[in-house]
Amino acid sequence: MEPVPSLWQATAPAFTGGQAGGVEGRYDVAVIGGGFTGLSAALALARGGARVALLEAGAVIGAASGRNGGQCNSGTAHDFGALASAHGVDKARRWYLAHCDAVDTVERLAREEGIDCDFRRAGRAKLAAKPEHFTKIEAAYKLLSSEVDPNVSLVDADGLAQEIRADGFYGALIQHTSAQLHVGRFGVGLAHAAARAGAHIWEQAPVTGIKREGAAYRVETSRGAVSASQVLVATGGASPQAPFGWFRRRIVTVGSFAIATAPLDAALVDHLFPGRRNYVTSRIIGNYFRLTADNRLVFGGRARFALSNPASDLKCADILEKAMTRLFPDLAGTQIDHRWGGAIDLTQDRLPRAGEHEGLYYAMGYSGHGVQMATHMGGQMAKVMGGDADANPFADLAWPAIPGHLGKPWFLPFVGAYYRVLDYFQ
Repeated sequence: MEPVPSLWQATAPAFTGGQAGGVEGRYDVAVIGGGFTGLSAALALARGGARVALLEAGAVIGAASGRNGGQCNSGTAHDFGALASAHGVDKARRWYLAHCDAVDTVERLAREEGIDCDFRRAGRAKLAAKPEHFTKIEAAYKLLSSEVDPNVSLVDADGLAQEIRADGFYGALIQHTSAQLHVGRFGVGLAHAAARAGAHIWEQAPVTGIKREGAAYRVETSRGAVSASQVLVATGGASPQAPFGWFRRRIVTVGSFAIATAPLDAALVDHLFPGRRNYVTSRIIGNYFRLTADNRLVFGGRARFALSNPASDLKCADILEKAMTRLFPDLAGTQIDHRWGGAIDLTQDRLPRAGEHEGLYYAMGYSGHGVQMATHMGGQMAKVMGGDADANPFADLAWPAIPGHLGKPWFLPFVGAYYRVLDYFQ
């Protein structure tokens, strides 16, 4: 059964720059995956003069890149202090700033390629769901502002009404350089830009094998094969094809789900969301939400620890609608126009991975920050493949396999139960 389109996919233009006919030819680089990583890499490589083939199993922006919440946030998935304690301040700062640079990359590409995607520096508000969470957020603010990011501010409970009117929050940390965009229009625009630059893009061409043939690789698909001097693996950990087993053992793919309302009354929007930012709650199993340019509320979260499929997406939509109306009673009875699910590829430590394995280049595992980091790392890996090893900020991170994990996340229900306990006590 085909997945239900996300809001972004349903309202994006069609991609019309793909290759017809069989997959064939000799190329400098074969890029596997037509999400943000693959498309930005293909664009950068083609602009640099490389002959590029991009192979996508389905449709461009058909998977995680087109099925998320449309947030493009600065900062890592970690508390900066915890990251600095584990890896040192210098590495923590480099990784944090790479995420900030990634937002700049999205903005630059949208501007340079003339992509109409409603890009806006909205800022992100992390909302404290408990009083003790605000204490942690306050400490995080002090460390961030002194060590790495001057573009943050703290809002206490008394000032929160200037940002958002919702029940059950005790303050917020705001990262002002975070942004939002229409990821469907951005992704299709990126695909057209890569095609204009000369990249050959094949959709509905899942890769079934990769073989070394002398100094080149033969990349086989269901529609034919190409020969390439270099290969970039830019597909997620959920890819079922045999060539990607090494990556699947290092990534846990979890479902993330979202709904989008019908356009809301402008006066109600002004009342509930005076800050019009990206929002994320501080709970482990929390929610994220934002307004669109036409005043729809996109409201998402983990909802259930399950993978996305049409039946699961509908169950999660009901859970999300109830969570939305608990936070915003004024939205009770609001029409829900779109319901969808997607995937988040998590590494064990929730840091992205990029580098080279047995001759294959790769970038993946963005752990919930894929809109900006996938776009950024595609371009960075294009530089690496051109000889600039320093372009990869994650080059020195080891990547061991996850014990007991062979690709199918059988343990998700147990992880969900554990996180619910943590959310209750922390």
